[in-house]
Amino acid sequence: MELGPWSALEWLALMEYELLLFAGVFFLLGVADELAMDGIWLWLRTTGRLRTHRIARAQLRHGELSGLVAVMIPAWQEDKVISETLVHARRAWPHDNLLFYIGIYRNDPASMQAASRGADDDSRVRLVVHDRDGPSTKADCLNRLYRAMEQDELRRGQAVRIILLHDAEDMVDEAALALIDTAMDDCEFVQLPVLPLPHPTSPWIASHYCEEFAESHGKAMVVRDALTAFMPAAGVGCAFNRETLRTMAEIAREESGARGPFCDSSLTEDYELGLRIGAAGGRSRFLRVRGEDGTLVATRSYFPTTLERAVRQKARWMHGIAFQGWDRLGWSGTLVENWMRLRDRRGPMSALVLLTGYMLFLIALLLTALDIAGYGRPWEPTPLLWALLGINMIGFIWRAGVRMAFTTREYGVMEGLRAVLRIPLANVIAIMAGRRALLAYGRTLRGADAQWDKTAHEDHPAMTQRSAVSEHAV
Repeated sequence: MELGPWSALEWLALMEYELLLFAGVFFLLGVADELAMDGIWLWLRTTGRLRTHRIARAQLRHGELSGLVAVMIPAWQEDKVISETLVHARRAWPHDNLLFYIGIYRNDPASMQAASRGADDDSRVRLVVHDRDGPSTKADCLNRLYRAMEQDELRRGQAVRIILLHDAEDMVDEAALALIDTAMDDCEFVQLPVLPLPHPTSPWIASHYCEEFAESHGKAMVVRDALTAFMPAAGVGCAFNRETLRTMAEIAREESGARGPFCDSSLTEDYELGLRIGAAGGRSRFLRVRGEDGTLVATRSYFPTTLERAVRQKARWMHGIAFQGWDRLGWSGTLVENWMRLRDRRGPMSALVLLTGYMLFLIALLLTALDIAGYGRPWEPTPLLWALLGINMIGFIWRAGVRMAFTTREYGVMEGLRAVLRIPLANVIAIMAGRRALLAYGRTLRGADAQWDKTAHEDHPAMTQRSAVSEHAV
């Protein structure tokens, strides 16, 4: 087959060469970025600047809170999990000066019924029915909860001290509330680690979040905190000073007419709010503490179990953080902050580079097969290209080892080994999410409204634990 003056084999060789240069250079930049992060983390560890404190969970669970705490949980079509979440949270946090605000849409009666069962007439739980049909955006639902809290403050004549955000599928830690209450004495925003739970029926798709969060919340967020860069909020296990949110609400009202501190049009309103608080001079802390048994004080939950749901969730994150974040937040004036924002927004570019790498792998296989068949190979890598390939291979081995180490620390050796085996699948999910995020962003540029493209949740960790106990009893 001839394509102009060149043969098909020569065209394939040219594609291999160009893709090799593109992927090799950008993979090298990624290696350098991660090595810098690893180096700072290792320096913090070896110099003693990074220490994980130990606490007694039971003592904190029954400790007194220094003020009123409001826990806000937006819920759209969460009838499968919201009841279990409320039952667990109410038991884990028996404190009297605690209020739960559950946001329900008026066209979602199933979630209303499930939340009512979970509340079980607990006077600390308030179900807030949104005055519009869902889904809008998570930020819009949170703003509705914020306005309901303001009304309650006026009625009680008592202001809330801390506002804590959680999702409808979360399993809270019994020590988290008192720990946050203490930490908020000297800052305006606190973020606890998020610890995905390995899913018993989805060891590859749902469980691949384990290594990503183990490394991100065990290293990247720790370094970010140590460098005093602005701290993004994860949307769960994040707490804000009441006065700080009041200030952010006033700013949002002046800038866009928003009816609360959360941007209604943002898909990652939590991430954005954390950075805006930092930009406004607010102090933040990433609170990494372990209990007496060595387990991390963190928010635990199951993550999406199917490929389609995982892609949708990561596409929403990528759309909100990379595309909307660039548009809405821009860049900072400091080198460290710009580095962190660049890391946050690299998702679409990483997806493109990964796609290039997989295309390169397929072309290389085809050319190798043709070479074995006797057609020859039109070109050979130069020493510089061999060096580039070698450095990237060493970098990949290092990255896989680091990911395995952080995963092993939280989940054990077997999960650490599976973390390495899940790397190709995680890359495929990232590529698919990057495409979906780009298309969604394109639609918003043409005037489409951002919607809550939320993840469907089918089961709760508490349900699985009870099921396991029942099977063992039988």
